[in-house]
Amino acid sequence: MTSEQRQKSLDMMSKVYGWEMSDGPGDYFAHTADQVFGEVWSREGLSIRDRRLLLFGALAQSGQIDVAEIQASSALANGELTPEQLEEISLFLCYYVGWPLGTKMHFMFGKVIDNHRKSQKE
Repeated sequence: MTSEQRQKSLDMMSKVYGWEMSDGPGDYFAHTADQVFGEVWSREGLSIRDRRLLLFGALAQSGQIDVAEIQASSALANGELTPEQLEEISLFLCYYVGWPLGTKMHFMFGKVIDNHRKSQKE
């Protein structure tokens, strides 16, 4: 991987997460940066917001609320989704992934929204 390609990957990671990403050690980080962000998140055809919405569905279905929390915080910070849209997403997901998993998303989104609103007041 060239340094230019790695920088493209790090730039996309920074854009998705809303904070500056620096290069990391090892093969795991390299695959995450270069494949997931340098290739998959960088493809044309879907916006970051679109990809994030799809990811919320996949994460909700698999119960990976901790990862969804990072994505929700980033979506709010980047202005891709509003608090009201996150609440609507959790209700929608209740019907498609099941009420217990959707409810986990709902409560996590509530926590993220509260944190976001507090940070906006500071």
